[in-house]
Amino acid sequence: MNLNIVNLFNAVPGSVAQGLIWAVMAIGVYLTFRILDVADLTVDGTLGLGGAVCVMCVMNGMNIWAAMALAFVAGLAAGLVTGLFHTFMGIPVILSGILTQLSLYSINLKILGKANQAVNVDKFDLLVSLRYVKRLPVWRNTILIAAVIVAALIAVLYWFFGTELGCSIRATGSNQNMARAQGINTAFTTVLGLMLSNGLVAFSGAMLSQYQGFADISMGRGAIVIGLAAVIIGEALLGRFGTNFAFKLFTVAVGSVAYYLVYQFCIWLRIDTDLLKMLSALVVAVFLAVPYWKGKYFTKPAVAKGGKRDA
Repeated sequence: MNLNIVNLFNAVPGSVAQGLIWAVMAIGVYLTFRILDVADLTVDGTLGLGGAVCVMCVMNGMNIWAAMALAFVAGLAAGLVTGLFHTFMGIPVILSGILTQLSLYSINLKILGKANQAVNVDKFDLLVSLRYVKRLPVWRNTILIAAVIVAALIAVLYWFFGTELGCSIRATGSNQNMARAQGINTAFTTVLGLMLSNGLVAFSGAMLSQYQGFADISMGRGAIVIGLAAVIIGEALLGRFGTNFAFKLFTVAVGSVAYYLVYQFCIWLRIDTDLLKMLSALVVAVFLAVPYWKGKYFTKPAVAKGGKRDA
């Protein structure tokens, strides 16, 4: 039993590193789910797109930072397609995401050339890797590098969403009719929000492919569930402690790390790992249902003057 506990603690650094890498993706999901108030299913394909682009660029001799930047641009393009499906063609946003996600499966397969491609950390100069988690100089440690990237991302997004353009995106998500009345081009801001979200998801995919040492055609399957779980868990753990936008993004990162710590704990308990994504989906469903249950079953009807309850 003591040996099992030691194994659990030995696995914690890897879970933290993976949680921070997925935090970038979760922040991208937060932008559409909480800021734009839409459910974008493109991310399941965009994560794999970022990984595929990064791995193939590295294998062809490109600098790792340039490869990750190109993966980000590829994610922007995927978000643009979803946005145009929705705003230009009038397709509902959920269906638009499904159509783009379906298309990306073929595109990712064409980019990779086969179902998966591996990048060996001994042959290529990667930024992050599972082998960089322990027994390495601090400045090469995957946890530190991923944490710095997440912190820089939060700072940049905090600045951007404080600008006029960023506020326009937030206004679009809050009330499109009011935003249009204020002269905001809501079609443009919706597309821009979807692009930014998917760019971050693809960037996360680029980091994840390095971390695990390969890009796979199905590596993004279920990513939307993990992203939503990170958002919901983060809000449940820290939501009551602040409403600042940067703090909200921080809670998403914390939620992502907490998700992977719980995931590792479930593995330690020898729970069937095939069931973990289903359990994640159930957790997300329950947390999303809580506000509805609270309003329907636990809120007393308002009492009007004269002692009569409002209808």
